Amino acid sequence: MNSIYTAESVTSGHPDKICDQISDAILDECLRQDPLSRVAVETFGGHGHLIIGGEVTTKAKVDYAKIGKKVYKDIGHNDHLDVEVYVEEQSPDISQGVDTGGAGDQGIMYGFATNETKEALPKGVVLAHALVKKLEEVRRKGGIKWLLPDGKSQVTINNGKVVSVLVSTQHKPNVSRKEMEDEITKKIIKPIIGKDLSGIEVLINPSGKFELGGFYADTGLTGRKLMVDTYGGVMPHGGGAFSGKDSTKVDRSGAYMARFVAKNLVMNGFAKNALVSVAYAIGKAEPVMVEAVDENGKSLKDIVDRNFDFRPQSIIKRLGLRKPIFQKTAAYGHFGKSGLPWEKVVKIK
Repeated sequence: MNSIYTAESVTSGHPDKICDQISDAILDECLRQDPLSRVAVETFGGHGHLIIGGEVTTKAKVDYAKIGKKVYKDIGHNDHLDVEVYVEEQSPDISQGVDTGGAGDQGIMYGFATNETKEALPKGVVLAHALVKKLEEVRRKGGIKWLLPDGKSQVTINNGKVVSVLVSTQHKPNVSRKEMEDEITKKIIKPIIGKDLSGIEVLINPSGKFELGGFYADTGLTGRKLMVDTYGGVMPHGGGAFSGKDSTKVDRSGAYMARFVAKNLVMNGFAKNALVSVAYAIGKAEPVMVEAVDENGKSLKDIVDRNFDFRPQSIIKRLGLRKPIFQKTAAYGHFGKSGLPWEKVVKIK
């Protein structure tokens, strides 16, 4: 891990994250009714329009438009949405490989963990998520009356210390610059970063006003916040998004398993930092590659092979990935949260 790096996060009301949450809400509804559902749903939204498309094989009866509108409203956006739905049955060419237990796609996935924080994530990633979660918490509780749902954060770390913090938040009209800076510093930044901000560059809405947000101001798309979802750009990413995909798609399940393995390598004392990589061929159950290394580049593959099975159906069974647990992953990162099965610590040898 570099001694200096920057990590970012966004609120649940950011356009891309809205789309992730809608896609995962649809996935969860399919799994609630039919745990064997196969789902690949993408969502695009912007300027009064929401388009839901993808491939689904399920016995579930789902009102896609209703779910999309509900998620948008629940987040806190109130502008009107015209919804179009283009969802078809999954291609039989893909199904024939998945039916025999094979991977639902080819690709490379990475998992990472570090002993730097209790979340087993880089400090900058933890703080960036905490800042935008605090924005949402304060907004929903009415702690700052002019806060609106869209927002971003960014944290720069140098040799383990915070050197820069950025918070951009959507707000109601007619808020003075001074009030904005005073309130965000007092109620958002200091509770997360600490009361003493000396030596830290603090930036609050550096572009000026931020009154328009969500789909009213910008477009959003499922899967466009990959680094926010994972390790903040500190570690590699295979390129596959998570949200809207059931766990036969190894973009999701393989990445979750890689995180599970990496975290348990660290928590069991085999590494201070662990990086796990895995690759699949579509339709094949056995990975074409599994590797794990510690902070010095030493291979931990023998430990991984003794303790973990990366075949897709084995991952689904071990982590319980037929359950409707995915909407809560679709904002503020997929890792470092309690209660998620890939965050569980087990004994390995």
